[in-house]
Amino acid sequence: MDFWRTPVMDLAERRLAWADQRQHLLAQNIANADTPNWQAKDLRPFDAALSRAAAAVSPIRTDPKHLIGTQDVLLQKDPTIRPAERAPDGNAVALEDELTKVADTETMQRFATNIYQKYMGLFRLACGRAQ
Repeated sequence: MDFWRTPVMDLAERRLAWADQRQHLLAQNIANADTPNWQAKDLRPFDAALSRAAAAVSPIRTDPKHLIGTQDVLLQKDPTIRPAERAPDGNAVALEDELTKVADTETMQRFATNIYQKYMGLFRLACGRAQ
Protein backbone atom coordinates (compact mmCIF):
# COMPACT_ATOMS: atom_id res chain seq x y z
CA MET A 1 0.00 0.00 0.00
CA ASP A 2 1.28 3.44 -0.92
CA PHE A 3 0.76 5.62 2.16
CA TRP A 4 1.45 8.79 0.15
CA ARG A 5 -1.50 8.16 -2.21
CA THR A 6 -4.35 8.09 0.28
CA PRO A 7 -7.70 9.75 -0.49
CA VAL A 8 -6.90 12.54 1.98
CA MET A 9 -3.57 13.30 0.32
CA ASP A 10 -5.11 13.06 -3.15
CA LEU A 11 -7.89 15.48 -2.21
CA ALA A 12 -5.43 17.93 -0.65
CA GLU A 13 -3.25 17.72 -3.77
CA ARG A 14 -6.24 18.40 -6.05
CA ARG A 15 -7.34 21.30 -3.86
CA LEU A 16 -3.85 22.82 -3.98
CA ALA A 17 -3.65 22.42 -7.77
CA TRP A 18 -7.07 24.07 -8.11
CA ALA A 19 -6.09 26.93 -5.80
CA ASP A 20 -2.80 27.43 -7.66
CA GLN A 21 -4.56 27.66 -11.02
CA ARG A 22 -7.19 30.00 -9.58
CA GLN A 23 -4.55 32.31 -8.10
CA HIS A 24 -2.90 32.40 -11.53
CA LEU A 25 -6.17 33.43 -13.22
CA LEU A 26 -6.97 36.01 -10.55
CA ALA A 27 -3.48 37.51 -10.87
CA GLN A 28 -4.06 37.84 -14.62
CA ASN A 29 -7.38 39.59 -13.94
CA ILE A 30 -5.75 42.05 -11.55
CA ALA A 31 -2.82 42.69 -13.90
CA ASN A 32 -5.27 43.46 -16.71
CA ALA A 33 -7.63 45.63 -14.66
CA ASP A 34 -6.95 48.56 -17.03
CA THR A 35 -6.86 46.56 -20.27
CA PRO A 36 -9.74 47.47 -22.60
CA ASN A 37 -12.24 44.65 -23.22
CA TRP A 38 -10.60 42.30 -20.68
CA GLN A 39 -13.03 39.67 -19.41
CA ALA A 40 -12.36 38.49 -15.83
CA LYS A 41 -11.70 34.74 -15.65
CA ASP A 42 -12.24 32.28 -12.83
CA LEU A 43 -12.47 28.54 -12.23
CA ARG A 44 -15.55 26.60 -11.25
CA PRO A 45 -15.93 26.33 -7.46
CA PHE A 46 -13.85 23.43 -6.15
CA ASP A 47 -16.79 21.39 -4.89
CA ALA A 48 -18.63 21.70 -8.21
CA ALA A 49 -15.48 20.87 -10.17
CA LEU A 50 -14.77 17.90 -7.89
CA SER A 51 -18.26 16.44 -8.25
CA ARG A 52 -18.08 16.97 -12.01
CA ALA A 53 -14.65 15.30 -12.10
CA ALA A 54 -16.00 12.31 -10.18
CA ALA A 55 -18.81 11.95 -12.71
CA ALA A 56 -16.44 12.35 -15.68
CA VAL A 57 -14.03 9.60 -14.65
CA SER A 58 -14.48 6.45 -16.65
CA PRO A 59 -12.25 3.40 -16.88
CA ILE A 60 -10.29 3.43 -20.13
CA ARG A 61 -7.66 0.79 -20.76
CA THR A 62 -5.75 -0.07 -23.89
CA ASP A 63 -4.04 -2.98 -22.18
CA PRO A 64 -5.22 -4.99 -19.16
CA LYS A 65 -1.92 -4.21 -17.42
CA HIS A 66 -2.40 -0.43 -17.70
CA LEU A 67 -3.91 1.75 -15.01
CA ILE A 68 -7.35 3.26 -15.51
CA GLY A 69 -7.22 6.70 -17.11
CA THR A 70 -9.01 9.80 -15.89
CA GLN A 71 -9.85 13.19 -17.29
CA ASP A 72 -8.89 16.25 -15.25
CA VAL A 73 -11.84 18.63 -15.40
CA LEU A 74 -10.96 20.40 -12.14
CA LEU A 75 -8.88 23.07 -13.82
CA GLN A 76 -11.25 24.10 -16.59
CA LYS A 77 -12.36 27.72 -16.70
CA ASP A 78 -15.98 28.43 -15.92
CA PRO A 79 -17.60 29.81 -19.09
CA THR A 80 -20.79 30.76 -17.24
CA ILE A 81 -19.16 33.54 -15.21
CA ARG A 82 -20.48 36.89 -16.39
CA PRO A 83 -19.32 40.29 -15.12
CA ALA A 84 -21.62 42.29 -12.89
CA GLU A 85 -20.59 45.51 -14.65
CA ARG A 86 -18.28 46.80 -17.35
CA ALA A 87 -16.15 49.93 -17.56
CA PRO A 88 -16.70 52.28 -20.52
CA ASP A 89 -13.64 50.73 -22.23
CA GLY A 90 -15.22 47.24 -22.00
CA ASN A 91 -13.11 46.02 -19.08
CA ALA A 92 -15.03 43.68 -16.76
CA VAL A 93 -12.58 43.42 -13.83
CA ALA A 94 -13.78 44.61 -10.42
CA LEU A 95 -10.65 44.85 -8.27
CA GLU A 96 -12.59 44.52 -5.02
CA ASP A 97 -14.12 41.23 -6.18
CA GLU A 98 -10.81 39.90 -7.47
CA LEU A 99 -8.97 40.74 -4.24
CA THR A 100 -11.72 39.06 -2.22
CA LYS A 101 -11.35 35.94 -4.36
CA VAL A 102 -7.56 36.04 -3.87
CA ALA A 103 -8.01 36.14 -0.08
CA ASP A 104 -10.53 33.28 -0.19
CA THR A 105 -8.21 31.21 -2.35
CA GLU A 106 -5.30 31.86 0.01
CA THR A 107 -7.46 30.60 2.87
CA MET A 108 -8.26 27.46 0.86
CA GLN A 109 -4.55 26.92 0.17
CA ARG A 110 -3.74 27.27 3.85
CA PHE A 111 -6.52 24.80 4.74
CA ALA A 112 -5.24 22.17 2.28
CA THR A 113 -1.66 22.67 3.49
CA ASN A 114 -2.78 22.27 7.11
CA ILE A 115 -4.56 19.02 6.25
CA TYR A 116 -1.37 17.76 4.62
CA GLN A 117 0.78 18.77 7.62
CA LYS A 118 -1.60 17.21 10.16
CA TYR A 119 -1.77 13.98 8.18
CA MET A 120 2.03 13.82 7.93
CA GLY A 121 2.27 14.45 11.68
CA LEU A 122 -0.11 11.58 12.38
CA PHE A 123 1.79 9.37 9.95
CA ARG A 124 5.11 10.18 11.68
CA LEU A 125 3.50 9.51 15.07
CA ALA A 126 2.24 6.13 13.86
CA CYS A 127 5.74 5.30 12.63
CA GLY A 128 7.23 6.27 16.01
CA ARG A 129 9.06 9.34 14.69
CA ALA A 130 6.96 12.15 16.12
CA GLN A 131 8.71 15.51 16.15
